[in-house]
Amino acid sequence: MGLESIQFCGSPCGEIVQKTFVHPELAADEVAVKVTHSGLCGTDLHFATTDMVLGHEAIGIVHSIGSDVSAVKVGDRVGWGYPNWTCGKCEWCLRGEDNYCPNWRIYGLADLEQGGLSSMSVRKEQWLFKIPECMSSEDAAPLMCGGSTVWTPLVNHVKPYHRVGIVGIGGLGHLAIQFAAKMGVEVVVFSATESKRGEALQLGAKEFYLTQNIDDYSALGNTKQIDRLIICTSAKLNLGLFYPILNPQAMIFPLTASDGELTVPYFATVRNGLHISGSVIATRFMQKKALEFAARNGVHVIVERFPMTLDGVQAAMARLRDGKMRYRAVLSWNNNE
Repeated sequence: MGLESIQFCGSPCGEIVQKTFVHPELAADEVAVKVTHSGLCGTDLHFATTDMVLGHEAIGIVHSIGSDVSAVKVGDRVGWGYPNWTCGKCEWCLRGEDNYCPNWRIYGLADLEQGGLSSMSVRKEQWLFKIPECMSSEDAAPLMCGGSTVWTPLVNHVKPYHRVGIVGIGGLGHLAIQFAAKMGVEVVVFSATESKRGEALQLGAKEFYLTQNIDDYSALGNTKQIDRLIICTSAKLNLGLFYPILNPQAMIFPLTASDGELTVPYFATVRNGLHISGSVIATRFMQKKALEFAARNGVHVIVERFPMTLDGVQAAMARLRDGKMRYRAVLSWNNNE
C-alpha cells in the first residue's frame, strides 16, 4: 500500500488548498522522505495558480527506499531543491553541468504531485543531498534553492582578489553577502534601504552604498571599481546605472526570476568588455559543496518561522507576496524545531 501525505497546493484562483494524496509504490530509484521543514521561495509565488504541490526547498528524514537506492538510507536527513531527475546522457550532464540538462524534471513542470509543502514526498535518489550534522534544518532548507542560486556564480567566477558588489539585501542577498565574505573577497553592498546598512556590515560587507533616489552611481562615493556584480533584488533595475562603477571586463549576474526585457547600454558594454551572465542553481557536485562550505563556515539563514498548516502556508505566502519577508520563510511540522 502506498504512503499517505498531507499536501499544500496551488489552485487556478491562487488560493492555497490542502489535499491528501496516496503515493504509489516506490520505483527502484525512489526515496520516500518524511518532510520536517520547507523553505518558501519567490518561485512558489509564480506557481500559486497551478494545481500542484508547492515548495522546493525541503528537508526531511528518509522513510523508505527503492530496491536500487544506495546513496541514502532510512533515517538519513536529506534535502532537495529544484530538480528531481536529470538524464545523465546529454552533453551537459556528461560535462558535469547537469543543472543545464534540457531533459531534466524540475519543479513546476514535472512531478507536480511531489513538493516540500507536504508531510511526505517521493524523490529520485539522484537529486537528494545529505545534510551536514552540524547544520540546522532551518539553515539547510533555503540553501537548497536560494543558497545554491547565489553560490553558483560566486564559486564559478569569483577570485579572492575580486571586489564583489551585491545588489539587494533580501532572501538571496543576505546569503550572497555571507558566502562571498567567507570566501575572503571584498564585499560591497548596494541597497535602496538605509535601515539595512548595519545588517549588511554585520553579515560581512566591507562597504554599503544607499542607492535610493540616486541617478548617477558615480556619485555614490564607491572607493574602488567593482569586478563582479550580483543582482539579488527582485526589482527591475537599469543595469546601466552601475556601469560607471564597474571595472573593464566586469561580470554581471542577474539572479532573480523575472519577466520582461533586460536592456543595457550597447556601446559601453562592448567598449568595456562587460559580461552579463545568466545563472541557475548549482550542479549536484556544487550543491553538495555549498552545504559543506556553509556548515564549515557558519553561513546562517535569517528566517521567519511558520507552522506547516494551511493557515501557516497562507500566511507565509501572503507575507512573501507583500515583500515583507525578512528574509526567508521556513515552515515546519514542529514549529519549535
